[in-house]
Amino acid sequence: MVSKNLNTFFEKFLVTDTIFQNKKVLQSSYIPGEISHRDEQINYVAQVLAPALKNDKPSNLFIYGKTGTGKTLVSRYIAEQMENLAKTKGLPLRLFYLNCKLKKIADTEYRLIAELARLFGRAVPPTGLPTDEVYNIFFDALNKEKKTVIIILDEIDQLVNKAGDEIIYNLTRINSELKDSQLSLIGISNDLMFANNLDPRVKSSLSEEELVFPPYNAMQIQDILKRRTNLAFKENIIQPGVIQKCAAYAAREHGDARRALELLRVAGELAERKNQETVTIENIDEAEDKIERDRIIDMVRTHPKQFQATLYPILLLAREKNTDIYTGDIYDLYKEICDKIGLRPLTQRRISDIIAELDMLGIINAKVVSKGRFGRTREINLSLSKNVEKKILQILQEELDLDQKKQSKYKLY
Repeated sequence: MVSKNLNTFFEKFLVTDTIFQNKKVLQSSYIPGEISHRDEQINYVAQVLAPALKNDKPSNLFIYGKTGTGKTLVSRYIAEQMENLAKTKGLPLRLFYLNCKLKKIADTEYRLIAELARLFGRAVPPTGLPTDEVYNIFFDALNKEKKTVIIILDEIDQLVNKAGDEIIYNLTRINSELKDSQLSLIGISNDLMFANNLDPRVKSSLSEEELVFPPYNAMQIQDILKRRTNLAFKENIIQPGVIQKCAAYAAREHGDARRALELLRVAGELAERKNQETVTIENIDEAEDKIERDRIIDMVRTHPKQFQATLYPILLLAREKNTDIYTGDIYDLYKEICDKIGLRPLTQRRISDIIAELDMLGIINAKVVSKGRFGRTREINLSLSKNVEKKILQILQEELDLDQKKQSKYKLY
């Protein structure tokens, strides 16, 4: 019966009229023919990279800015324009874009260099070779190009967090070993303080040029949404106030245009599932709730093991205890979990810093309280719905490779 009903649903879906005209326009990977409100940044990046068109090595460039301020969009737009011109004119130039947030690409030095080698057509196994040999394969492939090569490393802070900053130093010093090619790097980061934590020699070799992207204001986001809406939806689909509501949400999130576009796309999908003929303000509110749940789940899945190992005992204690949770309780259980999974425990001070970060991200609510002569501690409560809490517990058990049945002291079942 289920398969028959499902088949009927899909058949009906195929003939149902859609409110979308081109949904891809609202996706983060979409590169428009014209970028609004970023003329100054486009001109700056273009001026830095232009020497590559004459086979001169451009300066390394580091781009900062909050999420959704156009860093990736501008970088990919310029790279696409330059590559098209290089192909038309037969210029010795290649540009590559890599997102370092992807686990299979950039969670180790080996994987990143292997991926770079593959971009040049070299087959490198996922594991098994010495890292020096993988570097040699990449160097050889790069040298045989006899071109100027520009590599864009998006979310470069994620790469350094996972693989260390030595890899950046090696890539920036590569030109001293190349004879017939030359390499420049563009690093993109959401963390404005990222470069301050780099080894001084890495920072000096990487950050030859720096550019900060400011957040969009609410009016700029409204303009971007109107332009994309005209391409994404059919006529008269968006009700009055929807774009303004999207822009207001995004302005609250530090001018995040990407979030505004995602809100509009998800709202459209929710409206379509309900067989609505228009997208309403209520759909935007629903989309905001859904995206927030997905954002927290994605954040937990991609954060480092120490972050996960700190959050896990908070969730366990919140389920077991009816009273407030304190930092000391968390730290004791955290050490027990570290012992089970073979993770070196951090100091209690460092765990307090991670708890403060969890508070800042809105996953928990941590309030500093005084315990008299025993000093101060944090009183902690979860800020998650029960459904999200259960999903995150499952993710943490998988990521930390924990068998819940072995957690004898804090059983959930």
